[in-house]
Amino acid sequence: MQTRDIVLPGMYIEERKGRKLNNCYSEGEKVYSKVLGILKISEEEISVIPLAGKYIPKVGDRVVGVIDEVEVSGWWVDINSPYKAFLPIGEALEEFVDLKKVDLSRFYDIGDVIFCKISKVTKNKIVQVSMKDMIARKLFGGAIMKITPFKVPRVIGKGGSMIELIKSKTKTEIYVGQNGLIWVKGGKKEKAWECISTIEKEAHTSGLTEKISKMLEG
Repeated sequence: MQTRDIVLPGMYIEERKGRKLNNCYSEGEKVYSKVLGILKISEEEISVIPLAGKYIPKVGDRVVGVIDEVEVSGWWVDINSPYKAFLPIGEALEEFVDLKKVDLSRFYDIGDVIFCKISKVTKNKIVQVSMKDMIARKLFGGAIMKITPFKVPRVIGKGGSMIELIKSKTKTEIYVGQNGLIWVKGGKKEKAWECISTIEKEAHTSGLTEKISKMLEG
């Protein structure tokens, strides 16, 4: 088998040879896939990128979220996951806030969109997000599209090459969340959506950069 082959759960891949495994398991030296997905083989790792599934938060992930509920000490955020995330005041604001006098919805209200960072995930999957990150911000206007979270690396591209190509050619502002939510604003946003949808559908194919480049020239 080789990189970009589609594998099924339980399908034999190859010998482990001391490599790390991701979405795979081993029986002795033999490596098998845990999930339906796209195979990626390197000298260091045997990995399967799932073709479907929910977003499971990991510390350090940057995500697009929507404020879902305003609490006394912070905000609940929908991050397109089975688990909601909590944004505490201390991770959102630099200023002191008198909770007896101030309505927190003046800072973030229900329906507001944010780009934030997963800062904590407990064993019980209690998730915390933070706005204390260089590129974290509140996003105004624009629209959100949803893709399969595991296709996000293909949308971003190596070193951010794919998403930068789309942004530059469509003159759009785009924030890609590792949770599969993508916020797009301005420029030729319909063309940007079309390109992103194509990448999601054809993430397992080769020559995708060339195809997207041609779409953007059209």
